[in-house]
Amino acid sequence: MGLRDGLAAGGLFLVLLCGAFWGSAGAMSHGLVPGISPREADLLNSNFFQRMREMIMERAYEDALNEVPNEGSQPVKPVDTSHLDSPPKPRVVENWPMVNHEFGQVTAVSINREGNPVIFHRGRRVWSAESFNETNHFQQIMDGPIEDSTILTLSAKTGEVIDESGGGIFYMPHGMTIDRNGNMWLTDVALHQAFKFMPNHDYPSITIGRRFEPGSSRNHLCKPTATAVATTGEVFIADGYCNSRILKFNAAGRLIRTIPQPPEFLSLQVPHGLTLLEHLDLICIADRENMRVVCPKAGLKSSFGEGTQAATIQEPDLGHVYDVAAYGDLVYAVNGPTADMIPVRGFTIDPRSETIIDHWGKFENPHSIAFCPNGSAMYVTEIGPNKVWKFELV
Repeated sequence: MGLRDGLAAGGLFLVLLCGAFWGSAGAMSHGLVPGISPREADLLNSNFFQRMREMIMERAYEDALNEVPNEGSQPVKPVDTSHLDSPPKPRVVENWPMVNHEFGQVTAVSINREGNPVIFHRGRRVWSAESFNETNHFQQIMDGPIEDSTILTLSAKTGEVIDESGGGIFYMPHGMTIDRNGNMWLTDVALHQAFKFMPNHDYPSITIGRRFEPGSSRNHLCKPTATAVATTGEVFIADGYCNSRILKFNAAGRLIRTIPQPPEFLSLQVPHGLTLLEHLDLICIADRENMRVVCPKAGLKSSFGEGTQAATIQEPDLGHVYDVAAYGDLVYAVNGPTADMIPVRGFTIDPRSETIIDHWGKFENPHSIAFCPNGSAMYVTEIGPNKVWKFELV
């Protein structure tokens, strides 16, 4: 059964379930149930059908997790870097993009199924000291969402914009991940929410967090920064500027783990970027304000190893780490402005030996990094200047 079939089966489930309850719902809506007003009945009906829709989506996604994937949907095998004498070094692709762009703050980049980079940017909106108050509530709600298209697909060949969307939805874009099925996971620090958008859909199929409500409960997020999605469908959300935790959800959006949790001796301070090394069962975190990269067990294959000490990469020249991206057994990272004596650049990290093995690039304010699954290209975005870099590995 495919996801579409699962949704169809879910639709039949809804019809049968609604049929069982239709009589009582109809009675309530006509004021035939003692003690319930027509307005209260309408609210009950609305809540009932909303919950049914949520149950259908949850059931369909959980059914899809248990399928044997067909040949076309097999995940890309991780690039094997273990046999190389030296790590692949990123080299800037000159004259890319071939056209001039006027982006807003480019906060994230990911790669779609066609191998094209997709960026998430803020248009004319800028995160300033006035954007949030001391309780992390967004102060510019009355300005409305960003009207510009915040999601731009660029041609991998020329860098020109070949598709755009996301206008009138987001208030302060931050993180983006495109999973192997083409679903787009996005975070908005003003909304305090993370979203899953299925391909060619303008509305989210999953929303995590409460709109404009910062919080630390299991139902809240607070300025979430990034996401990472496993081939199992499990999703990790970096939460974020306030809570300094990683939340792990199943494919239906149900919370199944918080990192760190006892007995993990791990303290995060603004986890700003995430990447998965599934074959090593690691989730690597750009622990920005602690100026390090940490890689605890992801727990994708089993819970064995959860709570053990995380691999930690922390050296004097690392600075504030803004994002990380996996390539084979390696992790590539970018730092941001930290101190005059610490250059802003890229790093190549071996999480198994917990060492930095190479440096590359020269930036001003990088914010995001992503690899094509086949390793044909790497992209880095900056938020001042608002720029997208393309690299090849040599």
